[in-house]
Amino acid sequence: DTTEKLIPEINSLITSLRKKGKDWNDVYKNGRTHLMDATPVTLGQEFEGYAEILKERLEDLDSSLVNVNKLAIGGTAVGTGINAPVSFGTEVIEEINKTFGTSFVKVENHFSRQGSRDEIVNFSSVLKTLSVSLIKISNDIRWMGSGPISGLSELKLTALQPGSSIMPGKVNPVIPEMMIQVAAQVIGNDAAVTFAGTQGNFELNTMLPVMAHNVLESIEILTTGINTLNKKCIEILEVDSDKLFEYVQKNPILVTALVPELGYDIATEISKEAMESGKTIKEIVLSKELMSEEDFDKIIDISKLV
Repeated sequence: DTTEKLIPEINSLITSLRKKGKDWNDVYKNGRTHLMDATPVTLGQEFEGYAEILKERLEDLDSSLVNVNKLAIGGTAVGTGINAPVSFGTEVIEEINKTFGTSFVKVENHFSRQGSRDEIVNFSSVLKTLSVSLIKISNDIRWMGSGPISGLSELKLTALQPGSSIMPGKVNPVIPEMMIQVAAQVIGNDAAVTFAGTQGNFELNTMLPVMAHNVLESIEILTTGINTLNKKCIEILEVDSDKLFEYVQKNPILVTALVPELGYDIATEISKEAMESGKTIKEIVLSKELMSEEDFDKIIDISKLV
């Protein structure tokens, strides 16, 4: 399920995020740190970043599968292989691979695998980390789609339901919220797998069924959740580029670029006045005759600040 279903869905989501990144490469917006306005970025840079995060998770999955693919078949009761032909494990694994098109191999040391299932714990932790990444992406989209009046209202989320249960026409971020709930379940499943992994006493871990149940559920719901997030959210996301650029123009943090010319103290005064008056940095600088409009436009060129 991981190689045939989950990984392809992650790749599809990465492709969609990269497409949005390319399409929105010149859509300027305010960066944010501590949830507060910071220096500008492009929406494309953010979505390319999301794609790269998931690419790293794919690399983590590939790495964790190396040990998951090592089977302890043939070790029998305690790892010694008693009552089984010497070639039993190898022959069974070859038959499994032939039947299912898998790439399992025989574990080098049965004692390392029958009393410990750390490879499953590690694999589950990768699914957990993938979930953490998906929560970050989904939450960012929820924030950027918040509004439409009192929120950020930078992204336009597609309406997928007829308003809320009481407020007609209200568009809720139901798909990102679905993804966050899926991720929460995976994080919970990982906790169960982690505890089960601690119960490898001597030559056997008796909690493998618990580990298998939780890992398989995590794979299944992540596969479905990622597909839904991609098809019903990312692929059809729209942006209000005019509003984004308007926000950038009003951002008092743009004054950061003027520090080399005006000094930190003067730049701080300009920023405070901009926040208190609602005027733009440009309006204040020109009104105080601190520099010419031409010089200001050369320095505060948004395309050079990202």
